[in-house]
Amino acid sequence: MTNRRMDEIVRHQKPETMPESATVREACVRMHARKIGAILVVDGAGALSGIFTGRDLVRVAAEGKSLGRVALGAVMTRDPHTMPPGQTAIEALRVMRDGGFRHIPVIDGGRIAGVVSRGDFRGLEHDRLDIETGYWESMR
Repeated sequence: MTNRRMDEIVRHQKPETMPESATVREACVRMHARKIGAILVVDGAGALSGIFTGRDLVRVAAEGKSLGRVALGAVMTRDPHTMPPGQTAIEALRVMRDGGFRHIPVIDGGRIAGVVSRGDFRGLEHDRLDIETGYWESMR
């Protein structure tokens, strides 16, 4: 059964980043234009400081905040779980399942290499996770 590594998935990515000072509206415009579900938020040195996803947008909108005035730094998910490029797809899927999220930034030596989401993985990888989950649930 195939099990790709994160470096294979992010090899040709140009991850979408924005500064903490960018507004939620600016992030939404970029997410819509690129058809992506997350923006990696960076500090002044370009290091990952957070992630902004569609789930964060729903929370901000539900709170009635002005999307054009709220900075990403105020509403992003801080210090998101990350993975190095040598991890496998099944390991990433496990982390996403266990953490209840759909995106994981891939960090290589402190540098943002890309971001993976559940949708990046093949059916075989999802099937393997389902089999493992069923096995562990039957052991309870």
